[in-house]
Amino acid sequence: MSSSKDAGSGVPAHSKGSWTSFLKSIASFNGDLSSLTAPPFILSSTSLTEYSAYWAEHPALFVAAAKEADPEKRALAVLKWFLSTLHQQYCSRSEKLGSEKKPLNPFLGELFLGKWDADADVGETTLISEQVSHHPPATAYAIRNEKHGVELQGYNAQKASFSSTIQIKQIGHALLTLTPPGADKNDPSQQERYLITLPHLHIESLIYGTPFVELEKSTRIASSTGYVAKIDYSGKGWLSGKKNTFSAVLFKENEGEKKPLYTVDGQWSDQFVIKDSRKHEVDRFSVKDTKTTPLTLAPIDQQDLYESRRAWGDVAAGIERGDMDAVSVAKSKIENAQRELRKVEKAEGREWDRRFFKRVNDADDEEFWRLARMIGVTSLESDKTGGVWRFDPTSAADAKPPYHKTGGEGLGITA
Repeated sequence: MSSSKDAGSGVPAHSKGSWTSFLKSIASFNGDLSSLTAPPFILSSTSLTEYSAYWAEHPALFVAAAKEADPEKRALAVLKWFLSTLHQQYCSRSEKLGSEKKPLNPFLGELFLGKWDADADVGETTLISEQVSHHPPATAYAIRNEKHGVELQGYNAQKASFSSTIQIKQIGHALLTLTPPGADKNDPSQQERYLITLPHLHIESLIYGTPFVELEKSTRIASSTGYVAKIDYSGKGWLSGKKNTFSAVLFKENEGEKKPLYTVDGQWSDQFVIKDSRKHEVDRFSVKDTKTTPLTLAPIDQQDLYESRRAWGDVAAGIERGDMDAVSVAKSKIENAQRELRKVEKAEGREWDRRFFKRVNDADDEEFWRLARMIGVTSLESDKTGGVWRFDPTSAADAKPPYHKTGGEGLGITA
């Protein structure tokens, strides 16, 4: 069966040679994404630390579960919110830029901080994202809405390999904590927790030079109230099907997925329909009909020297204007300074002090492992993420611009 597109049809004429070389190089690739060297036209001017923001670009959906009095409805609201994030996380970039781009590889200690100012009913939602490990690379994040007592925190790393295309295993998890109506936001015993696993993905349309993300396998969400959600992903097949397709069920742990309370079907990049156990439609979500809320950042001159937009400013500017010599010089400045900083730390017998997150012993959290057992999680593979990372709220108390708590020695610059 022939394709309507030719190989390399999305590649600029002057880049076809480098694209062909790139495809040959990844045919034997097995490692983390940070070590991939991609042709200039496929490079993004955005750092991977910024991707944490995709979790909460619909703040009203992020806090919706905290308004539901019924625990079953809360579990359903969490599932709907999670599904609503997939478009932003995995295809908003290819829609905006024409194809998926390779993000900037974050340096250790890199920060991305911002907030969403929604309407008065939703209130302010804040974001703290930090690169907590470089070898292996891992990003941690905390997204909080204090008005409704909702917090999402988590961390993730990506392990890439090649098998007909780039396969990416996401390692890590997210933890959503919410306060039900009438409960005390300051009393952990009155809060609910939801453990969320991360989908695997692969890159489609690579041969044509117009790569985009497709999800595969499944995601599971376990709640401390005994509800479980399972989302199965399936893309467009060789002969049939639609891209970005999924099917989800929500059920009680003690009843199993054969007795679903709700089912959800559709395309995570377009729209999906929620039905109850009697097959009656109870809700519908459309990506194009749901506007995102822009993230507000501090002005560049008020940002910490380690914040993504400020730290990568020269690199991003070079990528945007296609000046790869300038990109190389600016990147080398940061990378060489980081290497020197690591040498000093090693000589002094210490490691980089994380600003907002701390490494914890995963065996200490009994409730976490109860949730993990509900969805078959037996290992956190902490050796692939530099540890198990948890948000430290005390360190965020003074996290308001201007920050400037660090010098610029790790970036090759001075304040």
